[in-house]
Amino acid sequence: MADTQTKAPGTGGTGRSGGGDGTEAQEKQPQSVRVVILALMITMMLAMLDNMIVGTAMPTIVGELGGLEHLSWVVTAYTLATAASTPLWGKIGDMYGRKGAFLASIVIFLIGSALSGMAQDMSQLIAFRAVQGLGAGGLMVGVMAIIGDLVPPRERGKYQGMMAGVMAIAMIGGPLVGGTITDHLGWRWAFYINLPLGIVALGLITAVLHLPKKRSQARIDYLGAILLTVGITSIVLVTTWGGTEYAWSSARIMELIGIGVAALVGFVFWQTRASEPILPLHIFRSRNFTLMSIIGFITGFVMFGATLFLPLYQQSVQGASATNSGLLLLPMLGAMLLTSLVVGRITTNSGRYKIFPILGGVLMTIGLYLLSTMDTDTSRFTSGVFMAVVGLGMGCLMQITMLVAQNSVEMKDMGVASSSATLFRTLGSSFGVAIMGALFNSRVQDVMSERAGALGSKVTEQSAQLDAASLAKLPAAAREAYQFAVSDGTHAAFVLGAAVTVIGLVAAFFVKEVPLRGAAPGAKDAEGEAVRPPVVEPV
Repeated sequence: MADTQTKAPGTGGTGRSGGGDGTEAQEKQPQSVRVVILALMITMMLAMLDNMIVGTAMPTIVGELGGLEHLSWVVTAYTLATAASTPLWGKIGDMYGRKGAFLASIVIFLIGSALSGMAQDMSQLIAFRAVQGLGAGGLMVGVMAIIGDLVPPRERGKYQGMMAGVMAIAMIGGPLVGGTITDHLGWRWAFYINLPLGIVALGLITAVLHLPKKRSQARIDYLGAILLTVGITSIVLVTTWGGTEYAWSSARIMELIGIGVAALVGFVFWQTRASEPILPLHIFRSRNFTLMSIIGFITGFVMFGATLFLPLYQQSVQGASATNSGLLLLPMLGAMLLTSLVVGRITTNSGRYKIFPILGGVLMTIGLYLLSTMDTDTSRFTSGVFMAVVGLGMGCLMQITMLVAQNSVEMKDMGVASSSATLFRTLGSSFGVAIMGALFNSRVQDVMSERAGALGSKVTEQSAQLDAASLAKLPAAAREAYQFAVSDGTHAAFVLGAAVTVIGLVAAFFVKEVPLRGAAPGAKDAEGEAVRPPVVEPV
């Protein structure tokens, strides 16, 4: 397979910026780009914080609006809309201009946030969360694609640490911020908090960022969009409902699997014939792009599975406070942040990256295996060390997958490359939570039956994941049995995670180290023209 090596436009003081003195542009552009990057990081924070803040506020929301039976749909509606719209936003940006598509996604997200905060019943909240999710689908894609437009891949490593830092802050601070807002301002502010942040991002991007305008004569591939939406929706519903709302072997789950497979097969068939396909299949001819899609899927699978079960283990087995559940992940997220900073700097200075997917795969496999050895006697320090090993592996992979994916396609496909990489990671997280969760629940229920008999089965018949209040009410013998059961369940989940990570490690060995595109002085594109950066207004 061939890997595309066309030149990317970049900033950082190379060439002229739409006229004027080149030296002056060199001095002013870095500051302007930093302002744009700040706005992009704010937007990325919006996308990542939302579900974590809202999750903390959900008990209060249900208490006021009622509709407990529809509780899961508040999250599911958002997730479905985000996943289904992600590829569409990438393609729209490629066809009609990145800036306009990104601003539109922010506006839709903010409208959905405002409406969600004004919801009067659970049905309204679910509908407005879907609107919010439609906008959220374009936030992360827009951030990645615009950075891809502004910064050459060789220089992009500098910003990996910033993106990893935003992710770490969101995962640690989300539950804490959500709890504080809900307790002091009310649950509606869990949604309203998005408005001032979003308005700041809108203002900065509108004033400072100026990308070339596009006007495609081709029509949007509506049939492809419908088929892809149906396929993704079916997959997410299967992973969300399977083993919880419905048994994995139930008719409803089988129907969804059949619909999803048929829609995706039809989508792939249609993409070979559409004049302007939503997901051009030719990008998968690049070996690196295909491998990064696989590695991104596996990274999402492991990361979200780990962040689900680690706090559960520490709360149920080690007696940690649920209030500080975000802080419990600090060893993993801190290691991920530190490693991303180092990897980004090394990549920028050397232009080499193949070692990092391999190293990341090795560290994640070892870390997950170590996590699988935890039992009821494992100390918090020991589990923290094990989490740090996983975090080191994630830090080697989180941004490198997007960087190499973007470097493997032509500039005209930057949007679909960014959206595809984001989509594969999202789908990986859905599968990870579902499959690891099913295995965890099965082991917990089996061990509870073995150790506590009929009482154990009764305790976990509704859910294998007990909150702190429910756990405290159990008799001492049942509580001890549950701790053993959770330990056994996390062992099984992390063994599976380690096995899946081996697939990503194998894929990493086949990555071809194609030189990262740069924008060195005098660089020329594929047509022999001097590389010109996008126009960014000086601040």
